[in-house]
Amino acid sequence: MKKLRVGIIGCGRIFVMHAVPASTLEESELVACCDVVAERAAAAAEKYGAKAYTDYREMLDREKLDAVHLCLPHYLHTVVAKYAFSRGVNVLSEKPMSIDYESAEDAVISAEKAGVLYGVIFQCRYNNSAQLVKRSLEAGKLGKIISARSTLTWKRDDEYYKESDWKGTWDKEGGGVVIDQAIHSIDLVNWMVDSGVKSVSCSMANRGHKIVKVEDSAEGLITYENGVRYGFYCMNNYGCDEPIEIRLLCEKGKVVFGYDDAYITYNDGSTEEAHQEENVTLYEGGKDYWGFQHVRQIRQFYRACLGLEPLDISGREALKTHKLICEIYKQGKETMR
Repeated sequence: MKKLRVGIIGCGRIFVMHAVPASTLEESELVACCDVVAERAAAAAEKYGAKAYTDYREMLDREKLDAVHLCLPHYLHTVVAKYAFSRGVNVLSEKPMSIDYESAEDAVISAEKAGVLYGVIFQCRYNNSAQLVKRSLEAGKLGKIISARSTLTWKRDDEYYKESDWKGTWDKEGGGVVIDQAIHSIDLVNWMVDSGVKSVSCSMANRGHKIVKVEDSAEGLITYENGVRYGFYCMNNYGCDEPIEIRLLCEKGKVVFGYDDAYITYNDGSTEEAHQEENVTLYEGGKDYWGFQHVRQIRQFYRACLGLEPLDISGREALKTHKLICEIYKQGKETMR
């Protein structure tokens, strides 16, 4: 099998979740790492046997890459992606696509015109729990979804935001708890419902942080064109990261699931459940709340780049959730004034 020549732009916290699969999967060879902090780029490159760069343009121009991973501050995602597209390089970007809808849509169009693949990380879709629920819905075993709810209570105190020069900013991160933490649970529900959004009603507030202005709390009701009503609540003022919980009320049963476990109770009394197996990939320095499924999505992206299968989560697919996130902010920001 041909090995893809892969590069990674951004060697910060999430870097390891991309570097380990890129350097160990049979489909790929990690050949270059880039970061504006020279020491960080050098350390990453040395660890994984790659070449270090501090300028992503130079890396993309010189290395003849097949694919590049973007592990950057949110506001840079589409800027760098579009440059990669112009060089004929396939892109796998961390979420969110951007901090606004227009630039995300423009990036999708740019990739399609360039004839390259544009993937966006939503690794939680690959959890065993989410996969079981999606299969049951697609098979008709649960019938139609009637309503849904999600809850996220995590901890991101002022000390967390002090560690970054872009986290907790409107102009670089694009928001707070919604775009950074709750985006995964919102994406999972949006993926399960699989319908256009009819309306969004929500409120946001900063209730517990002194050094940032973005929201640390949000709640709302999303109404879909197929009639599903989805209520969400999220906040990062809790004392620890509790497991997220998603509940689905369906015609033929009820679902309770999170990142690790799923429990389905059908109206006829039968049940199904799924649990995450023990992680076998060593993500040294990885965070528990990221889960362990980056490797599944990254391998799927590589196989799509090699023409072996269609791309699961394309930019066009990811736009569905990104549009919803942007609408939540459009409505929610009004309540913060």
